[in-house]
Amino acid sequence: MSKQVSGSPQDRVPLSRERVLRAAVAVADAGGLGSLTIRSLAHELGVKPMSVYYHVSNKDEIFDGIVDLVFSEIELPSPDGDWRSEMRRRATSARRVLRRHPWAIGLLESRTTPGPATLRHHDATIGTLRRAGFSVEMTAHAYVLLDSYVYGFALQEAALPFHGPDTAAEVAEPTMQQFSPEEYPHLVELATEHILQPGYDFGNEFEFGLSVILDALATWIPGNGSQPSS
Repeated sequence: MSKQVSGSPQDRVPLSRERVLRAAVAVADAGGLGSLTIRSLAHELGVKPMSVYYHVSNKDEIFDGIVDLVFSEIELPSPDGDWRSEMRRRATSARRVLRRHPWAIGLLESRTTPGPATLRHHDATIGTLRRAGFSVEMTAHAYVLLDSYVYGFALQEAALPFHGPDTAAEVAEPTMQQFSPEEYPHLVELATEHILQPGYDFGNEFEFGLSVILDALATWIPGNGSQPSS
């Protein structure tokens, strides 16, 4: 997070609600939600705190606005496309966006006054599932299941002490040296035969889990080997 130099071209850009909210995202990206205050936001913008209040009245309004900005970055599924491809594209995009903004994972579904980008996102997702043939009830179940998986995976991924291919070994190898194969045979087996193998990337687990979920959901579409109603 860097304060703008007085007199710079950025400093002369008129302050607006969008500029305030994008600066709020930058502050949260740099230091998490706990670092986002009116004072830190004013510092990021290079203005006095009272200037910020002219565009956003309080922190709740800021949270509403930055959540909508995050939703606007997630690719919208199209009801006209293949529903599995569209749900995969949406889920992959959401994971990518949440990697950029990990502070948003617990915030996306918490707002009671959703903005236009949020509403468009929900409507497009629901429309894609309905067009695929899911009932209203099953659409609700599918949406919750997919989001639970995407948000849960993003949360776990953000918490891991390694990121990307072959980085798990740097953490796992010293840890595994403390484990006895006799005491923890299954843990050692999984680590040595899978996690510590060249090219291992925890992120690859995302595609596997998503495919399992989409395969299972497909059986609930009427005429496609649907499950009996409970």
